[in-house]
Amino acid sequence: MLAYLPRPPTDTSRYGTFPQKPDLPAAPGALVEDGRQQAAATTAKRSAPMPNYSSAPRRSGFVPGEPSLPPSRGSLATQYHRGRPSWCPPPAPQEAGARLYPLHALSVANIPNSARGKTSARSSTVPTPEGLQSRRCKLLEEDSPMVQASKRQRQRYVTKVGKCQVNLGNIQDKKRFLSDIFTTIVDLKYRWFLFVFMMCYIVTWVVFGIIYFFDAWVRGDVGHQGDPEWRACIENVDGFVSALLLSVESQRTIGYGTRMVTANCAEGVILLMAQSIVGSMIDAMMVGCMFVKISRPKKRAQTLIFSKNCVISRRDEKLCLMFRVGDLRESHMVDAKIRAKLIKSRQTAEGEFIPLEQSELNLGYDTGEDRLFLVEPQIICHVINRHSPFWDMSAESLRREQFEIIIILEGIVEATGNCCLATGMTCQARTSYTEDEILWGYRFEPCMSLEKGAFQVDYSRFEMTFEVQTPAASAKELHELKELEQQEHSTLSLYWDHLLQPCALPGP
Repeated sequence: MLAYLPRPPTDTSRYGTFPQKPDLPAAPGALVEDGRQQAAATTAKRSAPMPNYSSAPRRSGFVPGEPSLPPSRGSLATQYHRGRPSWCPPPAPQEAGARLYPLHALSVANIPNSARGKTSARSSTVPTPEGLQSRRCKLLEEDSPMVQASKRQRQRYVTKVGKCQVNLGNIQDKKRFLSDIFTTIVDLKYRWFLFVFMMCYIVTWVVFGIIYFFDAWVRGDVGHQGDPEWRACIENVDGFVSALLLSVESQRTIGYGTRMVTANCAEGVILLMAQSIVGSMIDAMMVGCMFVKISRPKKRAQTLIFSKNCVISRRDEKLCLMFRVGDLRESHMVDAKIRAKLIKSRQTAEGEFIPLEQSELNLGYDTGEDRLFLVEPQIICHVINRHSPFWDMSAESLRREQFEIIIILEGIVEATGNCCLATGMTCQARTSYTEDEILWGYRFEPCMSLEKGAFQVDYSRFEMTFEVQTPAASAKELHELKELEQQEHSTLSLYWDHLLQPCALPGP
């Protein structure tokens, strides 16, 4: 949840995303023992044949004022210390009371004040220049683009293909799912759905086959096979397999004529009636579930595509956030609507932390622009005004933010709807954009042309963008600058009007 907190304004944001509690210094005895083990390991490594390369001296044992690292981190620190480049800057003197946090705790701007105060109170050690220099070199080596890209990866709320990355757990009242058994079966995956589909028939065939065999065995029909004078209740049933075949033939109305229930017993007739009713109910339920599962417009969303990136540029002298949507099928969506949600964690003025808060982005629902006639690819625009959450966000502050924009496109599948739109099935396509997928100062290239009396859509240009001249300031700053220019222009015009005004001549 902390992945969507705003990044700190310093450059330490790329070294960590999730604020964690820094490692506490261990006891002096444990540090001494750990130093002895590291010294023994170093001696053993030096005694083994190794390539001829220079290595910096390494200290072992307890050093006052140096924070202790776990064994894994100690080995990493030693490795970076040994392989320190020659261009690393010399260690700078540290002030008293300074604290060097681990890499995963460098986002100190995300840590609450109370936690930060406790950490400062508990950590009073001062790192030595050697450990500080090794860690600085480690941070400098992590400035490469690949390392930054790997550290910027985080968990999405919604994937690019529209799958929600939310797992529900610790559900106590699970009998609610059994109360709506139809929806529960339809929502199953196909492998489990086919398993339930087959088991419903197989179980009923086996159960009624056992009952048929038990009835024939109790009445003596099994032992009197071939006796013409014996009045059998169930004919030609001499074992469980033949009883199972009778159950399958009765429920599926096959009726080969060799095995059958006669009128010599009442329980046989009642059993046949019960199996016919149960079989009809299973057919109605399973066939209905299969039809609904196949005809669900969930796969229709696969042909609704979104651009991989959002762009921010000026349109009609307003700063706008834009993305592109398209429909690959010739059967269009009916009553298509689009909306957007901003997912971002924040902390209120009272100190309450709201994880993954959802806020609405205006895509034109007040003017009706959110209702699309999705025949060709369209560029959806969000005007960044004073009601937008991006009002005071500039190109520089965008890099420090952490949020996610969820796009939801809904519509009725044309093949399942009618003129009244009463029986149409609603299809929903989703995607998401993180702050890394927003291009500041770009615009989408047109992908439509007029050919042979019709408009031609070139989907190979669907993702293409080109750079345009866009100010890096926020929409709020641009608005204030524009108002200031208007005020200066009005003041200057009044001044010149006053100077150019002809002097009034006195009367006779």
